[in-house]
Formats: sequence, structure tokens, C-alpha cells
Amino acid sequence: MSFELIALLVAGAAAGGFINGLAGFGTALMALGLWLQILPPWQAVAIAAAMSVISGVQSIWLIRKEMRSGIRRVPRFLLPALIGIPLGAAVLERIDPTPLKIALAGFMLLYGLFFMARRALPTLRRERPLADGLVGFLGGFLGGAASLSGALPTMWCAMHPWSKGETSAVLQPYNVVILGLSTAVFAWRGYYTRETLLLMAIALPATLISSQIGTLVFRRLSDAAFRRLLIWLLFGAGLLLAIREAF
Repeated sequence: MSFELIALLVAGAAAGGFINGLAGFGTALMALGLWLQILPPWQAVAIAAAMSVISGVQSIWLIRKEMRSGIRRVPRFLLPALIGIPLGAAVLERIDPTPLKIALAGFMLLYGLFFMARRALPTLRRERPLADGLVGFLGGFLGGAASLSGALPTMWCAMHPWSKGETSAVLQPYNVVILGLSTAVFAWRGYYTRETLLLMAIALPATLISSQIGTLVFRRLSDAAFRRLLIWLLFGAGLLLAIREAF
């Protein structure tokens, strides 16, 4: 096991854990840029999914008090997503997911540019349970079809005047459950070999420590700053995804 492999593995784990602790999504987008340089895709994705779940569970526990006011919204996002995941996976068997990923990346870039250019943040003040369910379903569908379950729910949550705790109460459990299911599927397929488990053991400390640092930063942000951060992260994630799929 080379020094370069260990260094890039730990760097990806630290970047992914920090983003997950801070915003509740983005682990794979941050980590895979490094891990795909040193690992086969199936192994990199399997480790990213497992690290996302571990850091997500830790973050939920650390900010559980801040999340209480928004936890009631989780089922109307999550339950439709569970229906969307197998439908997206079925579509994946019949189409090339690359155009779908590029289209979504373009949408994320336009979304980020539009709201970064506005002085006032978007505010959808009324509760919209049906729209929440539709967004949850589409997120699950995109998760099954292109491993991008968090993008649409994050965009939708950023358009509400919810506190950062209310937003995280939706995004954190949503992503943990969906990625937990992905991890179970990867385990069933035999992806977690002895070598993969060893790499996960090396990555785990960096993931846990950086996730805690991300959570500390999360607690210091105001609600408005947190919503702005989500918009910037979506723009950055869209840019990374577009570059990865184009080249």
C-alpha cells in the first residue's frame, strides 16, 4: 500500500466528512474526485457510501437538539424516496446515466448562479407537503438512476426560510437512509472485500474527526448564512459533476 494511496484516501475522507458534517450531503462528490484516481470505481463508490452513512449518523447525534423542530417533515420526503429508488435503478438498466447527470449538473449551476446573484434569499413560506413528497420521490429516483439523491431535496430546502436545524433535520436523515440502503446493496454484491474494509478502517478516523469539525462550523453559522452556504455548495457540486462527466 503506497504512501500516495494512503494520503489521497485520507484527504478524500477528510473532505467528505467535513462537508457531510457541515451540510448533510456532498460526501461522494468531494471524496470521489480523489478516490477515483487511486481506486476502481466500484470500490471508491462503496467506501464513499459507507463513510457517508457513518459521518451522517455521527452528525445527526451531535446536532440532535437543533433538529427537533424539523424532524416531523422527514417522512414526507423519505417515504416517497423509497419508492423512487427502485424505479430509478430500473431506468438505469435501460439508459446511459451520463446525459442525466450532465443535465442535473447544468440545473445545479443555473440554480446556484441565479440565487447567488440575488440579494434576497428565496422564501417559500407556506407548508407544501405534496411538493415535499414529490421532491423526495424525485431525489430517490435520481439516487437510483445516477447516485444523486441529495441534489433536489437540498435545492428545495434552501428555498424555505427554515432554520439550519430544520433544514438538517430533513437532509441528514434523508441521505443517511438512502445511502444506508445503497451500502446494504453493495454489501450484498460483495463489494466490501477484506481490502475494502482495510481501506475503510484507514479512512474512518479522518471521516469522523473532519465530520465533527464540520458540525462545529455548522453551529457557528446563522440560518441565513447556512442557506447561502447550501447554494454555494450546490453550485460547486454541479461544477464538479459537470467536469467529471464531460471529461
